[in-house]
Amino acid sequence: MGFGRGKDETSGAGGSPAGLTAFIDQGSEFEGKLSFKDTVRIDGSFTGEIRSENTLIVGETGEIHAQVHSKAVLVSGTVVGDIFATQRLTLHKTARVQGNIEAPCLVVEDGAVLNGQVKMTRPEATTLKAVEGGATR
Repeated sequence: MGFGRGKDETSGAGGSPAGLTAFIDQGSEFEGKLSFKDTVRIDGSFTGEIRSENTLIVGETGEIHAQVHSKAVLVSGTVVGDIFATQRLTLHKTARVQGNIEAPCLVVEDGAVLNGQVKMTRPEATTLKAVEGGATR
């Protein structure tokens, strides 16, 4: 497992321009709750729950058994569990997802496999409310 900001592991994966905050390498196994603010890439195995304020990248060798809550999720590996993306979910051609997904924007490349329900939500937007005593015609 490697950590560091200087390493640009997101090139070609559509990652965040902010760079990679953490990297769980192939052969690593983790279990529990993972929470982070920036971009994390997982090429190893993770079981539990993932919450992110930015981007989660599941590499081709990544295997996730978890419920995922993130702003953006890019999957090239395997995810078993529900995925909730508040901005965008991308399933690359090698992706294998077994679970329900919810996202305002869904990109599925030819070859990706998805077994579950899809719920398309609107992006978080500012709701306008009528104000008492507001403008009248």
